[in-house]
Amino acid sequence: MTDTAGADGNELGGGVRAWLRRPEVERRLVHVTGVLAPASYLLDVLTWQQLQLALLGCSVLVALLEAGRLSGLLDLAIYDRLTRDYEQDNVAAYALYVVSFTAVVLLFEPRVALPAVLALALADPVSGLLGSGELRDVKQGWVLLATFGIATAIASFFVPALAAVLGGAATTFADGVKPSIRGYVLDDNLTIPPAAAVTMTVGLELQGVLPAL
Repeated sequence: MTDTAGADGNELGGGVRAWLRRPEVERRLVHVTGVLAPASYLLDVLTWQQLQLALLGCSVLVALLEAGRLSGLLDLAIYDRLTRDYEQDNVAAYALYVVSFTAVVLLFEPRVALPAVLALALADPVSGLLGSGELRDVKQGWVLLATFGIATAIASFFVPALAAVLGGAATTFADGVKPSIRGYVLDDNLTIPPAAAVTMTVGLELQGVLPAL
């Protein structure tokens, strides 16, 4: 009995470790580490200005890394695990992620910027795992619903209901629909934070106007 239970436990543990080592899962786990940026502000580790400077520094570093990678001067083993085939000759998603984070934190107030970047750090990887293996222009309805629920729930801790719903809807659209410009697909790492931040800002404006109508 004990040997069988132990064997089953080892098989389960081995299965979990194998799943965690899948490149797609590894990318999503790295994605979630973006939570550390807003958390550093929320936990009073960094001031808002310090967070802005830290992210600006990260963006400069990422730009240098991508310049080295795309020029062939820099070849790191981690690139093979964390970049997709189509990113070999294009700016990688991780760089777009950092730049988008930075832009939103620089341009928007904390109550809007924080849920916008958290939507990318948390809602997007969940959506990605739920929709793994699918090659479609628009994700399935239940995946979109999950994305909307997570993004809206996150935003509700920072902004009123109307702004939260608008931010959740923008996140869902940016994540679930893959528009392309001249053959180049707009990566949701680039579009989710600004889309969420802009719509939440609009929601806050409407929130101030609607009660007076």
